[in-house]
Amino acid sequence: MRIVTLAAIAAVTALPFAASATAAAAAEPTVTVTYGDRLDKKIDTYGRREVDRLADGLRLEVQKRVSGLPALQDAEIVLVLEDVVANRPTMKQMSETPGLSYESFGTGGAAVAGEVITADGVRHPLSYKWYETDIRWAWSASTWRDAEQAIDRFAVRLARDYGGDGA
Repeated sequence: MRIVTLAAIAAVTALPFAASATAAAAAEPTVTVTYGDRLDKKIDTYGRREVDRLADGLRLEVQKRVSGLPALQDAEIVLVLEDVVANRPTMKQMSETPGLSYESFGTGGAAVAGEVITADGVRHPLSYKWYETDIRWAWSASTWRDAEQAIDRFAVRLARDYGGDGA
């Protein structure tokens, strides 16, 4: 009886180690984001903090959407945020331009490119852009609503392309 109990305890305590060994064997994809030349020229206009926040949002959204996808285990996702267009003036723009108001609005969006490098070393190019075309949707938008929507759409499509449901 004692041997059976000790064997059961050993089996139960070994489970976390087996699970962590399996998790270590297949890692989540790494996601990096850099800026493209077109966006680099706009950073001084919009403000570095604003653009950095969008880039971080892109990285986090992609990580969330592709997490757990078998096709992307141990993959590297290298993204270039090529362009963003704001719906409303940023704080930096308003502070530098007298008379500019947050009441001003327009259509916005974003462009993303890059590649997925799967665990076997195969490179898959990525390219996506979406810009709102109807000004009627912009009057109630926050500063970056269309750019954030483009980022979300990109992440959903990326996940679907690699076997996820995009949710």
